[in-house]
Amino acid sequence: MPHLDAAVPNPARDGFFMPAEWEEHKRTWMCWPSRVEPFGGDEGLLRAKQAYARVARVVSAFEPVIVAARHEEAAEAKLATGGKAEVLEVPLDDGWARDFGPTFLKNGNGALAGVHWRFNAWGNKYQPYANDAAFASRVLKVAGARAYDAPIICEGGAIHSDGKGTLLTTEQCLLNSNRNPGMTRDSVEEHLARCVGARKVIWLGDSFSDVETDGHVDNIACFAAPGHVIIGMPASRSHPDWNPSREALRRLKTATDAGGKPLEIAELPQPREQRTDWNGRPLQASYINFYLPNGAIVMPAFGDANDEPARAILAGCFPGRDIMQVEAIDIVQGGGGIHCITQQEPKA
Repeated sequence: MPHLDAAVPNPARDGFFMPAEWEEHKRTWMCWPSRVEPFGGDEGLLRAKQAYARVARVVSAFEPVIVAARHEEAAEAKLATGGKAEVLEVPLDDGWARDFGPTFLKNGNGALAGVHWRFNAWGNKYQPYANDAAFASRVLKVAGARAYDAPIICEGGAIHSDGKGTLLTTEQCLLNSNRNPGMTRDSVEEHLARCVGARKVIWLGDSFSDVETDGHVDNIACFAAPGHVIIGMPASRSHPDWNPSREALRRLKTATDAGGKPLEIAELPQPREQRTDWNGRPLQASYINFYLPNGAIVMPAFGDANDEPARAILAGCFPGRDIMQVEAIDIVQGGGGIHCITQQEPKA
């Protein structure tokens, strides 16, 4: 277990921890996409906006949604979401609320806080990003939550919590030289312990084909419950992520959670069809990239033969939840998915 210095102010010292996504939410935060480059042009951005709006409308059936948008695009966001979401005018550079929004925390006394990670646009892939780097603090101010500034570069999609002190991540992202150069695995674990209350970090490897985010875990694996992990498995040996996914599965099979218990693992087949994005890179279409609003699963559909098998497996992993599938290829063209464009604010 990483060492926690009681003399240094940090969320864990103050009793805060990262809750699981399936716990009750107060609302969902999203950002209206505005950067053209990730989507290959104006037409791709327009399709992405339509897809973002579909997600916002679906999520709004289960909990309140706030869509942050630039002043000049606020009317567009309000019209596209059909009045189903509150639109908040905020300076933005991009549209991935999961990654540059705050990681919300809570304690056992009804208080809410959040971590403001350092953000450098996924390893300086885009400029400018100053507005996105400031977004987390702006959200926490609206939410009335205490803000903690993290000492490391991290994105929300790079980590996933079971709510009980166990965290999933990848070396490919958090140990990347474009994020935290020179930082060791032990030092990153110690920062995660202080920032989100992680008592055990399970590292799922590297060499994934996702070069846009450098292997965000929310495309690879996630918790369905304490001790229960879902991992996406490519449908063919020819898939570029076949070997990295097998290695991640091996690590999960030999890992234990923060309580020392072995993990129960569900394998989720990924889309059968291998596609490329507008840039000619492997399309990062992953059924793992779903979102859990109150009482529901909002998961991607890709017009693929595995859409229905994936739906059935997730239904078994989250019994009692309504399952809503949303066409997500136009989001994935930009390098992320449904989970990447949503950020839950827990009910304290």
